[in-house]
Amino acid sequence: MAKMDPTWAISEIDAFLRTTDQVAYDNRPGSGVVIFGTHMRGSTTEAAQMAHVVEQILDRALPGWVRDRPKKDEKYTWLRDQASRAKAALLRQSELAEKLGDNAPDMDAANLHPWAWENGKSYWNTGHYSQAVMQAAIRINAETQSKLGRMDLSETALFNEAFSLEPPKPGTPRLRLSVDDGGKTFQNQHRGARALADGLYTAIRNPGMHVPEQRDGGEEQLALEQLAAFSLLARWVDQAEVRTL
Repeated sequence: MAKMDPTWAISEIDAFLRTTDQVAYDNRPGSGVVIFGTHMRGSTTEAAQMAHVVEQILDRALPGWVRDRPKKDEKYTWLRDQASRAKAALLRQSELAEKLGDNAPDMDAANLHPWAWENGKSYWNTGHYSQAVMQAAIRINAETQSKLGRMDLSETALFNEAFSLEPPKPGTPRLRLSVDDGGKTFQNQHRGARALADGLYTAIRNPGMHVPEQRDGGEEQLALEQLAAFSLLARWVDQAEVRTL
């Protein structure tokens, strides 16, 4: 998935801000009618269409922005504030990364493997980070079951069978990341894949289903690291070839 174009995003935000700007009524002399107050510069239809695009931009530029959204925002006052914040973030993202941190490369959740992101992105964008990770675990398990035709197994047991070093058996296909040439590389790859899956489903997926989501300020970073690990497993499963007897 390509990264968002900041120039385009800023242009869309500017257009939305212009359209939803509140301007005074034009009381021209001689009309006989005087109207006080303000009105939105553009039409409500234009504003609604632009708001839809801006909301998608905010999902990328300000994750979690929607959590405090008011039930009513008839003049787009709150959304305009969020759009202005997103514009500032986009305009100064390079400067902020340089001045506030070590300018290390960023990890964009939207660039993770689709199995690790698509099902959980709505949870992520509303600040439910642990739930987003659980959705990744569920999706990757389901995709692996489908690829192998093994609906009788799930999670740790499924991946242990999938990446087993044993040759395939009737009804027990394997996933292969490389050709078995009898060397250590083949063995290490598949032992490592099994170990990664075991760790993810034992230490993250299973506890995550029973432990309440924490709100200590560090949950977003932790969840991002967990999603990245699930994304790696997803890529291995996706690129692996199925071997049957």
